[in-house]
Amino acid sequence: MSVKENLKQLRSAIPAGVELVAVSKFHPVEALTEAYDEGQRVFGESRANELVSKAKVMPEDIKWHFIGHLQTNKVRQILPYVSLIHSVDSERLLRLIDSESLRLGRRTDVLIQLHVAKEETKFGFTPDEMLEVITPESVAELKGVNIVGVMGMASNVDDEVRIREDFREIRKAFDMLKSAVFPGKEEFHIISMGMSHDWEIAVNEGGNMVRVGTSIFGEREY
Repeated sequence: MSVKENLKQLRSAIPAGVELVAVSKFHPVEALTEAYDEGQRVFGESRANELVSKAKVMPEDIKWHFIGHLQTNKVRQILPYVSLIHSVDSERLLRLIDSESLRLGRRTDVLIQLHVAKEETKFGFTPDEMLEVITPESVAELKGVNIVGVMGMASNVDDEVRIREDFREIRKAFDMLKSAVFPGKEEFHIISMGMSHDWEIAVNEGGNMVRVGTSIFGEREY
């Protein structure tokens, strides 16, 4: 099926109130244009150079989300183009995005990346670390960053029970942060979890933003 047909099918399956991020990393501008023509406006990229080069040639009403591991030396490069950074995985990165955003005279929306999966290679805060670093006091110091939610990935396994447990843990961490640090703050509302193979489980467990690439664009072109 074409990108347009894939997107139509996916949209009809995703419940209202759940935002679809089309993960376009490693796919050519032509494929993104097909999705754009079908009405998709939110695209996710995981490499700074690729995001910037695509943003320069694609329409200006696109919202670019950075979804990969963000190296500190790439922050300045992507900030003029991103509307949301999903992958804030350290206090150092959070503070750097804050200072660089201030330098640009803007506020940048970010998600706190959680590490609940069993793989050691994944980045992010454990729920306990998150509550130590993200406190009312530390948030009050941030003048260039809006923390608008959390992001996480489930373990890369075929075990649906394990995947569901991981998503529940991410949702629970969101709820804890909401009550401890952002009570009554409507801007703190995003739970970004779920990809092509597990987004339905993620949505069932409370996810309201899914990051889907393969189901839209097919296998990546390396």
